[in-house]
Amino acid sequence: MINKKRLIKLAQKLIKIDSENPPGNETPIADFLRGYIKGLGIRTRIYAFKKKRPNLVAYLEGKKNKRSLLITPHLDTVPAGKSWGLDPLAAKIIDNKIYGLGATDCKGNIACAVEAINSLVEDKKVLAYNLIFAATADEECGSALGLIPLLDKGILRPDAALVLDADDFEIIVTQKGLIHLKVKIEGRRAHGAYPYLGVNAIDIALEVISRIKHHKFPYRKNKYLKAPTLNVGTFRGGDKVNVVADWCEFELDFRFLPGTRAGDILDVLRAALSKHAKKFKIEIQGIQQPYAISEKHPLVSYLKKAMRSCSVNPRLKGSEGATVITFFQDKNIPAIASGFGSAGCAHSSNEYAKIANLYKGAQVLEKFLTSYKFQQFYFNKKEQ
Repeated sequence: MINKKRLIKLAQKLIKIDSENPPGNETPIADFLRGYIKGLGIRTRIYAFKKKRPNLVAYLEGKKNKRSLLITPHLDTVPAGKSWGLDPLAAKIIDNKIYGLGATDCKGNIACAVEAINSLVEDKKVLAYNLIFAATADEECGSALGLIPLLDKGILRPDAALVLDADDFEIIVTQKGLIHLKVKIEGRRAHGAYPYLGVNAIDIALEVISRIKHHKFPYRKNKYLKAPTLNVGTFRGGDKVNVVADWCEFELDFRFLPGTRAGDILDVLRAALSKHAKKFKIEIQGIQQPYAISEKHPLVSYLKKAMRSCSVNPRLKGSEGATVITFFQDKNIPAIASGFGSAGCAHSSNEYAKIANLYKGAQVLEKFLTSYKFQQFYFNKKEQ
């Protein structure tokens, strides 16, 4: 049975451990969690792909079954910043809310997962599959030191995954893809009094940005997602007000829907640059493909049933931002995301999680884990 007092105490202890990223040092929180989970008699391993950047993986063996289910929150938080009205590491409880950095994103979810596992062990429940718990590093900066190498190196090879990194019992079944890139444009320098003698790279950049922002990218409508977006994140160029700028660079953030190819977006950008610039370079910083899973997939249906059994109304949602579920897609592993934080609190000052949400979340998670079954069609029919 879920122990509310133990759950909240664990959440507070996790919040009090600094794991801001950047700078990035998950060692203290990983060590604490490892000791806590080992105390339950569960096998654990630490995998680190850089000094001070550990990932904690724990294994709870079920009945003799080769199938495995992964549940995975992350260890790191964003930096607190300077606008907090409370101590971000105090984990203070006010009006039935725990305030602290990571309370919603994602330490409350870690506490729910560990408490659910604790309850399973305490009640001597044996799952019908092998359960893997992975608390990962570096999620807030792209997961290059966390989930990505864990999957790429075959350390994690589950048959299905539940990512614990969402709010208010949402079930994320689809999300936009992203392209992050930098464009560098080269012009020709000249005196500012004679701009016609030079080629102004800033002027070219503005033309290209205007062209790409007004381009109507075709897309397939999705009831869970808004239309594609483009954001100009940074813009720099030129050396001095009275000099024709011979260089300019800017960064773009594209978000696109399932059914759209990243390559098609890049083709439109290259065409716009070719029309206006003689010399340019595109540096791809990152591409994540869009993601979708069937609403009828067992991951979705069993989680919905678990929520309803705990008097929670499940809400299927799409994610406008990028979560780590796309990394599972690359390995043909079905995945969804859910979580029990408070909407609008992630990455905010005075972040909090509702105690009622965490308690109910741990109950939902335990119910989901004990009821989940791998169904035959699940392996014969591609759902992604």
